[in-house]
Amino acid sequence: MIMKAALAVYLALTLLLPGCAASGIKEETAAEVVSGLGEEAPARSEEAPSQSNEVPAQGNEAPAQNAEAQSEEHTKEDEEMELKLTIADTPVSVEWQDNESVKALKELAEEGPLTVEMEMYGGFEQVGSLGSRLPSSDSQTTTSCGDIVLYSSDRIVIFYGSNSWSYTRLGRITDKSGEELRSLLSNGDVSITIAVE
Repeated sequence: MIMKAALAVYLALTLLLPGCAASGIKEETAAEVVSGLGEEAPARSEEAPSQSNEVPAQGNEAPAQNAEAQSEEHTKEDEEMELKLTIADTPVSVEWQDNESVKALKELAEEGPLTVEMEMYGGFEQVGSLGSRLPSSDSQTTTSCGDIVLYSSDRIVIFYGSNSWSYTRLGRITDKSGEELRSLLSNGDVSITIAVE
């Protein structure tokens, strides 16, 4: 198509300008014009500048949340650790009080199992020194078989009978009957072990 248009222009120039040679215009001028018309114009780039569709990566790490999660895990582990009591090699279940005395006793046992040499007293209790003073909140208390109390801030007392005195309650043995406790505690001095497991 372009060549036909160029040829038409050439013929027109030849017919309309018969005196080109005489006027000093070179015959090549028409040819050059035609040649120039035959050249293809530079192709325009139709490619639009590429736009980046990439979204900046967002970090998935949350150090503060990780630290908080680890802290919660440690707290949960601490809550799951419980005080365990053994009397004369017999494990017993204890419902411990939620007070500062029991918390301090637990911290003491976390350093290693605590063995206390107990002594019979009064025909209704076994008492032994903890070797450390614990916080206390003594009040007039009437005990019963299975009660565990803190006396004078540094002695633990386990009852197989009843007494009324100023004590801080620590807990109560829940898996032994009165007869079983009297069998454990009323036949001579015993040793107990308090541990965290």
